[in-house]
Amino acid sequence: MTKNDLIDQMALNAGISRSAANKALEALVTGISETLMDGKRMSLQGFGSWSVYERTARNGRNPRTNAPIFIPSKQVVRFKPSSQLTKKINP
Repeated sequence: MTKNDLIDQMALNAGISRSAANKALEALVTGISETLMDGKRMSLQGFGSWSVYERTARNGRNPRTNAPIFIPSKQVVRFKPSSQLTKKINP
């Protein structure tokens, strides 16, 4: 599903215009992004939660040359689906 497909589905299900659905989706994405950038956890009951954690630095290898490389630490986003969503996907 693409973003445009999601906007169409949101507009149809909510009975609103496509532009209003687009604004709602943009507001949701912005809210989630800003919360995660602040290092906080974002949760939508019945859907799941997003959180930020730091992946530690480690040593790796370049697969092409097999030379050792250093992979620095970085922050990554983790999504954990709720049990309700998991039950819907796996009845």
